[in-house]
Amino acid sequence: MESKNYHEDLSHIRSMMERSSRFISLSGLSGVVAGLAAIIGAVYVYFVFKREGIDYFDGDRNIFGPSLVKELIFIGTAILVVAILSGYLFTAHKSKKNGLKIWDATTKRLLVTFAVPLVTGGVFCLGLLYHHLFVFVAPATLIFYGLALVSAERYTLTDVKYLGYCQIILGLISLFVLGWGLLFWTIGFGVLHVVYGMIMHIKYK
Repeated sequence: MESKNYHEDLSHIRSMMERSSRFISLSGLSGVVAGLAAIIGAVYVYFVFKREGIDYFDGDRNIFGPSLVKELIFIGTAILVVAILSGYLFTAHKSKKNGLKIWDATTKRLLVTFAVPLVTGGVFCLGLLYHHLFVFVAPATLIFYGLALVSAERYTLTDVKYLGYCQIILGLISLFVLGWGLLFWTIGFGVLHVVYGMIMHIKYK
């Protein structure tokens, strides 16, 4: 009986330490919504290309005009806003359900750790756009996003790093297959997020 209570106490202590040192309220459903938003956005971009007379899958290197680049940036920003908003709403709901605070010292450390490589990557991509090196934007966003996920893993669910590794690998591969950024974006930000989100929802629901 004492042994059973001892193991229960240890389990409770481990749970408390986990809650205090890691942000464990990330919602798998937010990943699914973000992934679906990315896939819908990619389909929309494909039809934007068609409207501009660009056949994305014909294998030709296409030159994008300034107006098209601005439209693509706007679409990407809209998808990012949807992903962030859905992430916050689902995570806030899960935190409230579990009786946890969504904003505490651990959350701040998580955001800082996540933001450093992400903001660095964002500035780097702005530099690529400034120099009209559009073909490298997709690999860079995937790689820096993956690095941000791997960095943030120390303050949240361990499984996040596996999504990060996949994003990094995908970004590195896309460096050697330039011109297919939309396809790699769809896989990385769309398909991988949906798969990861479903796995996390089933595992931690």
